[in-house]
Amino acid sequence: MDLQNAQRVAQAAARVAGEQIRTFIGRPAQTHQKSSPHDLVTEVDKACQTAIYEILQKEYPTSVLLGEESVPPGAAAATLAVQQVERDLLWVVDPIDGTLNFIRGLPACTVSIGLMVESVGRVGVIYDPMRDEMFSAIRGQGAYCNGRPMRVSTEADLSSSVLASGFPTGAYRGRNAEQIRRFGYHVRNVRAFGSAALHLAYVAAGRLDGFWENDLNAWDLLAGAVMVEAAGGRVTDADGAPYSLDTRHVAATNGHIHDQLLRDLNLDIPLA
Repeated sequence: MDLQNAQRVAQAAARVAGEQIRTFIGRPAQTHQKSSPHDLVTEVDKACQTAIYEILQKEYPTSVLLGEESVPPGAAAATLAVQQVERDLLWVVDPIDGTLNFIRGLPACTVSIGLMVESVGRVGVIYDPMRDEMFSAIRGQGAYCNGRPMRVSTEADLSSSVLASGFPTGAYRGRNAEQIRRFGYHVRNVRAFGSAALHLAYVAAGRLDGFWENDLNAWDLLAGAVMVEAAGGRVTDADGAPYSLDTRHVAATNGHIHDQLLRDLNLDIPLA
């Protein structure tokens, strides 16, 4: 398969969705609650996903598409959808990652498109339309931002690291908050931009040293996981197992601080 063509098609689809985000940010026509008051969707999310699907399927008519807005809300439904989906040629799409930011006019929302070929993540595209930054990667061929090569940071000390995380919409919200509190006193700083895909792109670009979050979905992670690894970083679940499409509790770092991060994510182990 021509992965460079797949990357170009994904970038084109991301730009179409990004134009919708730029047009309607801060003033979506309709907003609906999904699985909780923290989990929202707008008509723009749905329109962006439809536009992305049309572009991807025109070029790859036999491909399968898994997108946030085509799966019922809630972790159980998302897990089931991932377990059942065919992975031979699979696009995994989040049309607006950071919907709450989009609704409130906060310029930290992205389009995330990942491609699996024969169950392996091969291509990742994350587009930040508000900064017009196109992050992209092909496994084994490097990662780029607007055509410039990206590499993860070289920071090797967790205490000097800048990390990012978020606040899950479901049962793991409290655990994530406790982990943020725990790290707040033992790292240089913790950021929370409200978009997992953006966090992952920033790890790949060396702007962040690491990112973790609990209870995320495949469409939040695939593109960014491909990107971080292509930029020289490491992505696992919270127990250190290699990232897969089924991963929900994720840790992504420059690789140098990864084991330190995993150790301290375990709330049952006192900090050194």
